[in-house]
Amino acid sequence: MPERVHQPRILHITRNLPPLVGGMERLNWHIADELSRRAQVQVVGPRGATALKPEHVALDEVPLRPLPRFLLASAWRALRLARRQRPDIVLAGSGLTAPAAWLAARACGARAVAYVHGLDVAVRHPLYRAIWHPILRRMDRVIANSRPTAELVRALGIAEDRIRIVHPGVGLPAAPQPAQALQDFRARHALGDGPLLLSVGRLTERKGLREFVQHALPGIVQQMPEVRLVVLGEAPVDSLLAGVQTRASIQAAADEAGIGEHLRFLGVITDPQPLACAYESAAIHVFPVRQLPGDPEGFGMVAIEAAAHGLPTVAFATGGIVDAVAEGQSGHLVSPGDYVALSEAILRVLKDGKPHWRAGAQQFASGFAWPVLGDKLWAALR
Repeated sequence: MPERVHQPRILHITRNLPPLVGGMERLNWHIADELSRRAQVQVVGPRGATALKPEHVALDEVPLRPLPRFLLASAWRALRLARRQRPDIVLAGSGLTAPAAWLAARACGARAVAYVHGLDVAVRHPLYRAIWHPILRRMDRVIANSRPTAELVRALGIAEDRIRIVHPGVGLPAAPQPAQALQDFRARHALGDGPLLLSVGRLTERKGLREFVQHALPGIVQQMPEVRLVVLGEAPVDSLLAGVQTRASIQAAADEAGIGEHLRFLGVITDPQPLACAYESAAIHVFPVRQLPGDPEGFGMVAIEAAAHGLPTVAFATGGIVDAVAEGQSGHLVSPGDYVALSEAILRVLKDGKPHWRAGAQQFASGFAWPVLGDKLWAALR
């Protein structure tokens, strides 16, 4: 009788899962999904996540709010599951859940691994530095989402042989959206026929949308009066230490600059078809992330998502964005805080036209497909 092959067991602990909305939520969902093709995966996640979990993943829910309650409940649930299921690997979906992963791993003799995103390494809160940083130093492996995040990990004193880099992934569209769907999207949101600049993401201080409206958009509108800035996203309620920029504050900045009518706020769009229409209706994805001490941009998944739809990104070269935009292939990177250079780069891309960028952007994005992430993550875990 052939010897039965042991299928590895993974316990994955994360606060970032749907129904919460954002790049980290999509990432952790796909991490669980990809790992479930190679191992038995048990997730400890926020209440409400079971209804949206990957098919072959088991999920135990704990209360999402308040944060201290989630941290205690997830650690306790993970500890019980670890003792009962004896996983081979306990994976923290971010630095936030690293203590729970470390405790659960030590309780059952498993390997403790944390996937970190930038802010969860760089945050300066004294309690976080006193508890979380020592735990990260004790992890058997720390997986960083970009080269700059890996540098932050090294700065904590974590040995090189325990660090791996695995970039977040992206879903590659099977086909472009029909022309009629794009026309309907524009008409539904009163976007007109002119070129659209697209911003996708939470409205935080780091994302820098208000500053973009103040310092870059007026000059762009002066050169191309038909341009509109379309904003997808809202102010966050569950992000770690995220300073907020409200719709009202961004609109007020635009009104003061005399370009208020060039903004359109569409809120959060999670449905894949309207989101694809937003990417494919736009001429450029703008990513004016600010370089703030203690608040880095870990990667920039939206730049890869834009590229998957053939949309170039123009961004400041800060944090992990340098890994998410291929200069001259999927867009342009300019020096952080140089709004004149940012405006000039955007105007150049507008003059190039989107067809000029489509093939190169999509080729770059193909290297980040979710199955590619699955292979790289599996290699890093093993």
